Amino acid sequence: MFDYVIIGSGFGGSVSALRLSEKGYKVLVIEKGKWYKSSDFAKTNWNFKKWLWMPALRFFGIMKITIFKHVAILSGTGVGGGSLVYANTLPIPKSTFFHTGSWGKLANWEEELKPHYQTALQMLGATKNPRLFQGDQALHKVAQERHIEHKFEATNVAVYFGNENETKADPYFNGKGPDRTGCNYCGGCMTGCRNNSKNTLDKNYLYLAQQLGAEILAENKVYDVVPLNSTNGSEGYEVSLESSTGFFAKKKKIKTQAVIFSGGVLGTVNLLLKLKNKSLPNLSDQVGCDIRTNNETLISVSTLDQKKNLSKGVAIGSILHTDENSHLEICRYSEGSNAWKLLHAPYAVGKNIFERLGKICWELFKYPRQYWKLYVSNSWAKHTVVLLFMQTLDSTLTFKRSWFGGMSSSVSSGKKPSPFIPESIRLTKEYQHAIRGKATTFIGETLFGIPSTAHILGGAVMGENASTGVIDKNNKVFGYENMYVIDGSMISANPGVNPSLSITAIAEKAMSTIPAKTP
Repeated sequence: MFDYVIIGSGFGGSVSALRLSEKGYKVLVIEKGKWYKSSDFAKTNWNFKKWLWMPALRFFGIMKITIFKHVAILSGTGVGGGSLVYANTLPIPKSTFFHTGSWGKLANWEEELKPHYQTALQMLGATKNPRLFQGDQALHKVAQERHIEHKFEATNVAVYFGNENETKADPYFNGKGPDRTGCNYCGGCMTGCRNNSKNTLDKNYLYLAQQLGAEILAENKVYDVVPLNSTNGSEGYEVSLESSTGFFAKKKKIKTQAVIFSGGVLGTVNLLLKLKNKSLPNLSDQVGCDIRTNNETLISVSTLDQKKNLSKGVAIGSILHTDENSHLEICRYSEGSNAWKLLHAPYAVGKNIFERLGKICWELFKYPRQYWKLYVSNSWAKHTVVLLFMQTLDSTLTFKRSWFGGMSSSVSSGKKPSPFIPESIRLTKEYQHAIRGKATTFIGETLFGIPSTAHILGGAVMGENASTGVIDKNNKVFGYENMYVIDGSMISANPGVNPSLSITAIAEKAMSTIPAKTP
């Protein structure tokens, strides 16, 4: 019997594991992905088995690609969740985030979360990126040409810089944490940091939680949660799980007083939708509603200048705040991680697939030598950056259970998500000019108009009651006792920036409301 079972080991689950362990609770964290040490990560993203999560192909890597009708989603797996594959960037959203959405009137969030943001920044080892490289300098040039140089800045990142490649004893937690090695700016953050420099959750929250007795069970997936001896869970729950990597799905059952769903939108929302039709019928009808994509576009730009090396630096080293609602960041992969080019087509904007396909064909016909270099003779990662454009402007989707046991998407409010955002298009052209480059993007975006996001949010949002949300302002699930949702699916408005820090801060706040265990 555990006091708390936490389903998922990302930013919400990791915070919960440490804070509950500190309060004397017996905690179990269940993670469907694998344990990864620094040396286990793929050297480049050509090693699909260590980079991609595709169990049907026996790929058990750290990144999952999920495609819906309205959005393609990049997400993380493994002990440490999205922290293994994310770009380390930790911005605090603008005020709009705290006052809009279903949670806007539940509390003075901007004030309440201030101390928790500071705790999160400290725990994640956030620091200003100290070095800008060629890709960042090109973004600075775009800012200068727009006369908004003051809106360009180095990012706050969860990276240990120290002395390059030099290993030292724990610099963060008075010696209680693991040894760390100074960043060498290889650009490999998003394929998994092999240099022991990235402050992933297994090096802070989870590491410290384990020292206090928390257990972590990797390579297992939860498929059922059933209340014990009551309909509302007041007497605890039985959690059913099975192997997520074995040839045979070995099953087991675990009893717990309380459950925390922390599997991210794709894990938590999918599981809650399934359980609502099965063992947890009292869940709000709002499960799966208010899904947000952060209004993102992901567009790659490859320089034709073979002397440039755009792979040097941390994954995201700089950010440009282009207007009140929009932000542009430069993402990079380490030299040799060229696999993304297999999924990229020339960037084309148009009203329909035929117009865009025509433009792609014309581009290839007009510039055959340039695209030959880009796709064949070019070292893609060395000469390419990914432009991550984000907006706070709001629109939402709804996820529902599909006939095949997964989820399907539909538009619920605002405009349908689109990869063809006017400001993003303008910035892409300006950055192309700055590095003398060519733009490409995921073939699904160019052909089918399906945008991509690495920051899917919502689906179990906060509300005043079960008719407006799935959880209350303290992350408690409406309709059940001792049940919480603490992950990206709790995000109840559009942050417009990378959300990991906000998830961590809100998780810290939720944990602060739980009293210490009584003897």
